[in-house]
Amino acid sequence: MTTNNGGLPRKSDVAVVGGGTAGLALATKLKRLGVGSVIVLERENDAGGIPRHCGHYPFGIREYGRLLKGPDYARRNVEAAVDAGVDIKTEVTVTALHPDGRLSLTTPAGKAELQAERVVLCTGAREASRPQRFIGGDRPLGVLSTGALQSMTYLQGMRPFRRPVIIGSELVSFSAIDTCRHLGIRPVAMIEENDRILARRLVQPYLMMRGVALFTKVKNLRILGRRQVEAIEFIDAAGKQQSIEADGAIISGRFRPEAALLHLSHLEVDLGSGGPMIDQFGQCSDPSYYSAGNLLRPAETSGWCWQEGIETAKWIAEDLLRGQPTVVPSVRVQVVDRAIRFSVPQRLSISDRIGGMQKMQIGLNVPVRGYLEATSGGRSISNTWLNSRPIRRIQIRLAPIVQNCSKSPVELSIQRNK
Repeated sequence: MTTNNGGLPRKSDVAVVGGGTAGLALATKLKRLGVGSVIVLERENDAGGIPRHCGHYPFGIREYGRLLKGPDYARRNVEAAVDAGVDIKTEVTVTALHPDGRLSLTTPAGKAELQAERVVLCTGAREASRPQRFIGGDRPLGVLSTGALQSMTYLQGMRPFRRPVIIGSELVSFSAIDTCRHLGIRPVAMIEENDRILARRLVQPYLMMRGVALFTKVKNLRILGRRQVEAIEFIDAAGKQQSIEADGAIISGRFRPEAALLHLSHLEVDLGSGGPMIDQFGQCSDPSYYSAGNLLRPAETSGWCWQEGIETAKWIAEDLLRGQPTVVPSVRVQVVDRAIRFSVPQRLSISDRIGGMQKMQIGLNVPVRGYLEATSGGRSISNTWLNSRPIRRIQIRLAPIVQNCSKSPVELSIQRNK
């Protein structure tokens, strides 16, 4: 095989952008299905993705039948890929996505290009930053995302603070408590803008067990401090001004797809999810490109991303047997109700291709109690009862929608009075 800068091949059957859980699972499955050359391009020094930073349980039950901590889980995923024959290249950054599977790269040795029959985007998601969440106040040291905290704690053994406040209440916010305990850090409070925690309520007693105060429905959140964080101020649910002494702030959750490459490319982006617009096979608007994992919607568990990578690999392997990628007719899935944030997929391919996703994922902007209705050509083709909230995993059967949609777009809305 001919190579260029840094030992990179010039061509590959499949190039996977991102060496996290979804990317590694997908690449491993492709090799096990007999695909010739599969390369994973990872910009960090080591592959494995976010689990490398998560020194806690539970990982690996679905994949390996046992409880693993994040670093052990990531190591197993890398080892499985290498054993299957996947070529993993680290410290390689994809700088541009071009039509028909051509990639521009930078490596320690310089610039390079790679041509792939299929490219799979698995760049994952990241937490929203402080500016993106409009958190006011000063700009002191000691303000970190959960991901940055985990990296400093587990990979570098650093203790950035002793008594932080956690801003956010998703499941990852509770993971931050475990990360803090690893080095004897004791969070003093968890603050949430909504009227209840965003994680499921069954985890709320964990706050009491760890002595973490909970404040919901807060407003006017501000971080104060000259050099280091000194206090977190806000207006509580009763309208009173509160000030909590703290030496750090963990800004957790509100995940967004890591989609910078997408926005600079020719691929269509879904404004609702923030990820690529795909069909039920994970195929993007350019049929040379696929996507899987948390780039599609923020954010699912590692186990979910692993399984999604496996399934997408099957569809890519079948597609490769067809030869050159071709554009097939499709209909759009359009969100026409403000209560709905996104759907995955956003297109439905109408062809002789068999299989694809069994269910459609839905994300909400607000709590919903009513029927999710799908219509096409003025006809109702699916109705599903929902009683759910934002950040929850919501799935509806896709088969009735695919089978009954006309050539008109599929429109999704909430019917609250049926």
